[in-house]
Amino acid sequence: MEKKIAVIRGDGIGPEIVNEAVAVLDAVAAKFGHTFRYSDVLMGGCAIDECGVPLPQATVDACLASDAVLLGAVGGPKWDAVPKEIRPERGLLGLRGALGLYANIRPARLFPQLRRACPLRPEIADKGIDFLMVRELIGGVYFGEHRSEQADGQEKATDIMAYSEEEIRRIAHVAFRLAEKRRKKVTSVDKANVLATSRLWRRVVAEVAQGYPDVELSHMYVDNCAMQIVRDPSQFDVIVTENLFGDILSDEASIITGSIGMIPSASLGGGTLGLYEPIHGSAPDIAGTDTADPIGTILAAAELLRDSFDLMEEARAVEDAVSRVLDAGYRCGDIMSEGCTAVGCREMGRLIREAI
Repeated sequence: MEKKIAVIRGDGIGPEIVNEAVAVLDAVAAKFGHTFRYSDVLMGGCAIDECGVPLPQATVDACLASDAVLLGAVGGPKWDAVPKEIRPERGLLGLRGALGLYANIRPARLFPQLRRACPLRPEIADKGIDFLMVRELIGGVYFGEHRSEQADGQEKATDIMAYSEEEIRRIAHVAFRLAEKRRKKVTSVDKANVLATSRLWRRVVAEVAQGYPDVELSHMYVDNCAMQIVRDPSQFDVIVTENLFGDILSDEASIITGSIGMIPSASLGGGTLGLYEPIHGSAPDIAGTDTADPIGTILAAAELLRDSFDLMEEARAVEDAVSRVLDAGYRCGDIMSEGCTAVGCREMGRLIREAI
């Protein structure tokens, strides 16, 4: 199999962690007889420095011409003073919109080897943490109108949260299809006691559920869900919610797994083209020190193999290799614990390639 992958190394630790993920993909290609062709493109702060904008059109074109996109991380204090319309993060929002990537999928899974790194009480962690957060990605308040104006001698700001039935319906289908392959439970999260968008959300999700009779649907207010994620995360299988709520809840879910350095993220649309990245930021304070944890990016590459290329065995080979390296006691600094062996970014990548 020959596939094209657009590679956005990004800012801060982005180039370091992407280097290890690409090397892992090369190891997979060598073992299973595939050919992956990479196109390096710019986005984020590095694109601002070179092109004056966070998302050059050439990057959009290259991503659209590829079969998948692998991203490191973008942004950092260096670009805090640039106008808000060209901040590095605007490149990521623009790329999601340009590629039509409306579904963000984040697993919240506690590796058994990292139980001691989980901040929850042992009796909660021991029940297991393994659920998916499905977040609508290109609608809601992040993509609504943002307005500031002077009124009665003071500034007034307004942000519009808007959703259509179709935007809700398509993300609900993603959640139910994923649940069919798991434990057949969907929790839809909203604020229907306050927000009109949430009342529409709840109605449409309930309609979609009728097409999935084997999947159990429950509704939960977002504030209660935030509490339940730390009280008893084992109750969840697939959580589906809108953009703002999903942004907050998925960050909460990531930290209970022990480290944000371990969590991959996939952004998908109507076809097979997807954007794959770790959930953490660019961490410029440790850039160039070989201390970043590449596992989140490597697991994102596994999701790329599974979701965009339909290479199930290859994806499992990467995930199994990560698990074996953890079993052997190797840890980067973010998940280091007593009795384990500390390794850097490059060494962790080498160990995982060796395990493959």
